[in-house]
Amino acid sequence: MTLWCGETPLILASQSHARKMLLANAGFDFEAIPAGIDERELRETSTLSNPRDIALLLAREKARAVSTIFRGRYVVGADQTLALGDRLLSKPVGRPAAMAQLRDLAGRSHELHSAVAVARDGKVLFEDATVARMTMRPLTEAQIEAYLDVVGNVVTSSVGAYQLERFGIHLFDRIDGDHFTILGLPLLPLLAFLRHEQLVAI
Repeated sequence: MTLWCGETPLILASQSHARKMLLANAGFDFEAIPAGIDERELRETSTLSNPRDIALLLAREKARAVSTIFRGRYVVGADQTLALGDRLLSKPVGRPAAMAQLRDLAGRSHELHSAVAVARDGKVLFEDATVARMTMRPLTEAQIEAYLDVVGNVVTSSVGAYQLERFGIHLFDRIDGDHFTILGLPLLPLLAFLRHEQLVAI
């Protein structure tokens, strides 16, 4: 049974397994269609430096790009940035980069900024961003190596070189923030907007 009340299925402008799982568990029929935008170029050509603003920009552009192709459909875009102090981290390219990120994060706190946007026919109807503060425990070189051995190539698919919903949970001492923010889709504000638009049955 679906809780989605739109005339056509919702579109998620992402192939993220975590985001697809969150929408499916919330009872939505949806299609996952990646936006195909150049995120690195968007970040570099924008004048933005605030991690929250960058996450919002990327979420908006993903939603907008897909909604201009699939006219009349509601499209959800989402993005996440990781800020270690003033430094923004990207997805690591290969094991050495993942090792370096984990060394930098170990024993310190960082922030995950997750943004969501909804667009229709190229127009952004809604956007919001939430933040989670993550404190990684101190890690030895041997522990980082053991972690990377276990997770394998999947380590390059997530900023910060971890997936909290899997083995990445072993890396942390403390987490302040909701589950949905950490997984990269601020679901509660998204649901509130969809309810306001009478697109959800509950």
